[in-house]
Amino acid sequence: MSDQEGADWIPPDADLSRPSAARIYDYLLGGAHNLAADRAVAQRLEAIQPQVAAVARRNRAFLRRVVRFMLEQGVRQFLDLGSGIPTVGNVHEVAQAVDPAAKVVYVDYEPVAVAHSLMLLKDNPHAEAFEADATDTEAVLGSESVQKLLDLSEPVGLLAITLGHYLPEVRGVFGTYRDALAPGSHFALTHLTNDFAVLRDPKIAETMRSTQDSIYPRSRDEVLALFDGFELVEPGLTTSANWRPDRLAAVVDPEEDGLYAGVGVKP
Repeated sequence: MSDQEGADWIPPDADLSRPSAARIYDYLLGGAHNLAADRAVAQRLEAIQPQVAAVARRNRAFLRRVVRFMLEQGVRQFLDLGSGIPTVGNVHEVAQAVDPAAKVVYVDYEPVAVAHSLMLLKDNPHAEAFEADATDTEAVLGSESVQKLLDLSEPVGLLAITLGHYLPEVRGVFGTYRDALAPGSHFALTHLTNDFAVLRDPKIAETMRSTQDSIYPRSRDEVLALFDGFELVEPGLTTSANWRPDRLAAVVDPEEDGLYAGVGVKP
């Protein structure tokens, strides 16, 4: 698909020259809502590390497992920060397959991601998307979508999947969201690290600096600190493929997995 052929999902004011993490991720997952600039960066990343698409697929599978887990714990409303471009198996699809009344709010600052989300959700009364920077916690929590769909006095599933490593300061941001959530709320994240070989090559970070989304890998201790105020559920902080894998899933060496992953519950 050329960028022109995809014009119906590209907002008129979108900057097509600047690659974005959301659209690069879409490409790595096999999606069609990405632009030439995004594909060029993704292909450079694959040249540096041929496993980068596999890392993206395992991360996506983690998201699906996390949503199902939260549903099993009784959570019926979700706030997805840095939600990206909706592809098959997105949060509302997983959640509403279990409970059609489950509510989902998607937040992203990438215009193409939000525009496509709005198209996908136009007939869905229990899911909305809006454009905002997740670090502007007041704007997110006070938004019309959150106020309309989510009851913050009841447990919420807060999702920050591959978000934290795009933020230079993240602990305070996640802490603000935590403080706004009711007891029984769950928090899930994945976070890029240099602790494992697969994504350690500094050329990966250098390549991402050519986009609108620089990356800030963090160590295990730094990622653990993002769960302050939450109690980690088993198996604790692990990697995306190794967090409660499906029964027939192959074990993946953390050195090849690349992303820390975990889920916490607010007591």
